[in-house]
Amino acid sequence: MELNEKLQQLRKQRGLTQEELAEMLYVSRTAVSKWESGRGYPSIDSLKAISKLFAISIDELLSSEELMSIAETEQKEKTKHMSDLIFGALDCMAVMMFVLPIFGERKTQEEMIRSVSLIELSYLAPYMRVAYIVTIACIILIGIIELVSQKIHNRIWEQHGVMISLGLNVFGVMIFMASLQPYAGQFLLCMLVVKGILAIKQR
Repeated sequence: MELNEKLQQLRKQRGLTQEELAEMLYVSRTAVSKWESGRGYPSIDSLKAISKLFAISIDELLSSEELMSIAETEQKEKTKHMSDLIFGALDCMAVMMFVLPIFGERKTQEEMIRSVSLIELSYLAPYMRVAYIVTIACIILIGIIELVSQKIHNRIWEQHGVMISLGLNVFGVMIFMASLQPYAGQFLLCMLVVKGILAIKQR
């Protein structure tokens, strides 16, 4: 007998509805419905709670193959969760570009180039300043969304968030390199390399 059949049988023997079981396990009714229909498996923590609730061992609930499958799925989810947190943290680190002296500036052709932060960067065409600020602000915003989405579990964002983050980083590197701001470009390039490695590991 598969887990979904065993769980359904145990629940009915206790005279519980899916909603009542969900409340006792501190999960949603949808989660219980998925488990019983075979469309998903409980987490290790939920399995322990089920085992305790029905006074049955995890070995009796699951076959060894099912247990391995659950463990592998949970490990993948933990790895992705950690990668997404790092992505979000890296993108939020772009806020340092407003205060770190990584932009080159000189007032006249004869003057030496000096390093300034984006806030101090004054001798710059207004449209370029806007482009810099908007690019960095978008990267920071994406980072905040990435961190917040860890609690919300938005499926669309989980599918496309990584590509949006990488795309913005590539765009930022291109803008700064093209406008002869190599240090700012290198700052984003380092972030891009780390994120690229994490994205490859996720696959």
